[in-house]
Amino acid sequence: MKNLLEYKGYYGNVEFSNEDEILYGKVLGIKSLISYEGDSIKTLRKDFEESVDGYLDYCNEKGIEPEKMYKGSFNIRIAPDLHKKLAIYSFANQNSINATVEEAIEEYLADK
Repeated sequence: MKNLLEYKGYYGNVEFSNEDEILYGKVLGIKSLISYEGDSIKTLRKDFEESVDGYLDYCNEKGIEPEKMYKGSFNIRIAPDLHKKLAIYSFANQNSINATVEEAIEEYLADK
């Protein structure tokens, strides 16, 4: 995946501030804000890993469960006609809407 950092199951993006001449980012897919920065990829990666470790240490000290990225549940909004087609297709194939959407996403992302 382009422009993503990964550490201990957490992913973070990579952005560039031309004005400040720094790289920066935040951990994706969780509500807590975990940000990091650096003046090179090496220092950015180091700060990213230290930030994730710091978050996990904080959660451990407070006795709270760290947020997990992408729990497998999300809401989407689609056109009513598409929703109707999805429901009819799912019913006709003895499938739930969730299972049909999951299959469609798996097929779409299979070669990506």
